[in-house]
Amino acid sequence: MNQPLAATESHERQRAERYGQGHVFRFWDQLAAPEREHLLAELQAVDFELMARLAGQASRGDYASSAPELAPPDLFPLQRDPALETRAEAARRIGREHLAAGKVGFMLVAGGQGSRLGYDGPKGCFELGPLTDRSLFGYHAARLRAAGARFGFDPVWYVMTSPVNAAATRTFFEERGFFGMPPQDVIFFSQAMLPAMDLEGRLLMAGPSELFLAPNGHGGSLAALAGSGALADMRRRGIETISYFQVDNPLARPGDPLFLGLHREAGAGMSSKVVAKRDAAEKVGVIGNVNGRLGCIEYSDLSPELRDARDADGNLLFRAGNIALHNLEVEFVEGLVAGGELQLPWHVARKRMTAFDPDGAPVEVEGVKFETFVFDALAQSATSVTLEVDRRAEFSPVKNKDGADSADSCRADLGHVFREMAERAGVPVPEAGLEIDPLFAEDHEEFAARGRFAPREVAGGHLYETPESRR
Repeated sequence: MNQPLAATESHERQRAERYGQGHVFRFWDQLAAPEREHLLAELQAVDFELMARLAGQASRGDYASSAPELAPPDLFPLQRDPALETRAEAARRIGREHLAAGKVGFMLVAGGQGSRLGYDGPKGCFELGPLTDRSLFGYHAARLRAAGARFGFDPVWYVMTSPVNAAATRTFFEERGFFGMPPQDVIFFSQAMLPAMDLEGRLLMAGPSELFLAPNGHGGSLAALAGSGALADMRRRGIETISYFQVDNPLARPGDPLFLGLHREAGAGMSSKVVAKRDAAEKVGVIGNVNGRLGCIEYSDLSPELRDARDADGNLLFRAGNIALHNLEVEFVEGLVAGGELQLPWHVARKRMTAFDPDGAPVEVEGVKFETFVFDALAQSATSVTLEVDRRAEFSPVKNKDGADSADSCRADLGHVFREMAERAGVPVPEAGLEIDPLFAEDHEEFAARGRFAPREVAGGHLYETPESRR
């Protein structure tokens, strides 16, 4: 063994043994040099003190001493009276000015794989255009470019990947010319992984030279933003507000002047978009107040009485379905990561996992993973806006291979949005399919402003796009 490797091995072995994790070196003598280097690299990234704290949390359990006091949030509703609509128009002006000044950065959470869709690769590479091969990444890029063209700024895109899909994601962007965006304005950074543990607090192994690692939750995206230097890059560019959205929702509108304007007008650290639950039984977390602080209330934490409760207009009181669309101030995020550790609570997920046992064979064990959730940061924002938006226009996630929230349901929702845009613009809708590139138009008013623009006839229907769309 060369001297640097031997020194690293000695140091990491001492660290592991100090915290009762010396078993990770059980197969050391059987490992080839590259495998030893791999294991040491993984161990160097482990915060053993943090893992010891999390093991203690897992052993104690997360038992609340009393039932929390729950209340619905103060919504800026989808259906607005004249006074609220006047306020909305003023907010749009604030949002447009903020965008035009280049003070908004766009953060996409895209660390997942498409395995649940039956797709081998990063989920963002999955193609789902009704008539085209446009991918999830392609839709988001088009919406950012469209917002830049509309409001007169150059969008800067921060794409969070994971160790599992980072290389494939970068290659995908490179092969597609960064979807027409300058490469220097597309910044990739990677989410951290944490070791999983068994119920005795021992690190699990995925192989003789590999820890069993799992993503640290979407809250970890904020720590990754800081640790990667991307947050500092925002400061250098004069970005003040982060528009946060997730890769699986191609209807997300990250450059929304209304949402940005309301958020800025309120002086909020973090704000959220929500959609009305389909019905009381829909199993989705809702934005609401927990013991007087804003957060996300899990479906299972609502009693049947609260789940079914309605206001004077007949709407569900707890209807604000969380769709993971947020605005966060850069200064607010800096406060969350001050001191080098993310100031969010850790959640323990107990699951059956296939790990590598001490005898050198795969075995199913009961284990725990640890996650942070980005919506927990809402509790630390002195003020916040909860904006209700139209589910049909802004939320159609691609999560499952079939059924609800699948590629098929999302294509149908995209088709509905496109047809409604054309009909409201007074454009005949073909019986065949229809697809409208976001760079061509994002609403019926932009569509109508294009005038008599002939679509391109493609297999399956009509495609409306501009020459810039094909970059």
